[in-house]
Amino acid sequence: MYENCIGQQPVVTLLSDFGDRDVYVGVMKGVIAQINSQIMVVDLTHQIPPQDIAAARFSLMNAYPYFPLGTVHVAVVDPGVGSRRRAIAVEFAQGFLVGPDNGIFSGVLSQSPAIAVVEVTNLNYWRTPQPSKTFHGRDIFAPVGANLASGVPLKQLGQHIDPASLVKLDIAECKQTTTGVLGSIQYIDGFGNLVSNIPGSYVQGKSWYVQAAGLSIPACETYSNVKEGEAMALIDSHGWVEIAVNSGNAHSQLQLNLQDALQVLFF
Repeated sequence: MYENCIGQQPVVTLLSDFGDRDVYVGVMKGVIAQINSQIMVVDLTHQIPPQDIAAARFSLMNAYPYFPLGTVHVAVVDPGVGSRRRAIAVEFAQGFLVGPDNGIFSGVLSQSPAIAVVEVTNLNYWRTPQPSKTFHGRDIFAPVGANLASGVPLKQLGQHIDPASLVKLDIAECKQTTTGVLGSIQYIDGFGNLVSNIPGSYVQGKSWYVQAAGLSIPACETYSNVKEGEAMALIDSHGWVEIAVNSGNAHSQLQLNLQDALQVLFF
């Protein structure tokens, strides 16, 4: 464990597309408690749309900075469960990542590169040497995360692999131009707000607006800067340029979807 975490309660976060209808999340927490009942388990979200690795990537990337050093983040959005895709554990500057090697961690690692990575092949740290073909969250990822949080060294969990070999999602990057920034929608939140891939730092201190869906959308500081039902652009709480509708749903109203293009223009 990290030196400044000694004496602190270990923390494991859980992120998945399991929802709250079934027992899957509760069962993972039970597995963690069987290994170490002192672990604090935090649910980031279990409402990721089914099999939506990109949404999971975005959510975890924007959540990890708010946790103590040494936190173990277990993320299970895993359409390839039971296949030959690798199960991995990653050490990075702020803690650990545990889950499938399908690009789910590529957002975090683009901001804080991997220090070391293992494929979790040591069966001693699985719940069972014969895991379910459909529930690696219970049988591999939850127990591995609990053991990491309890102080088991990363190198004991399995075989070292090259961080450069990890799967990366093909997420478009924004591009600066002479008049502004070209970008796209990378996430749609539960309010229908459209989060772009343009960092807010690109527009700080500038006069700007967004062109999208055939509209010129003014830049504002708060949602209430426009009338109800009107669209605005602003920097969201995670620091990205976002399109929203005051007291409305930008996704349905503007008919913009993931990966649709937009443009920030300066004036």
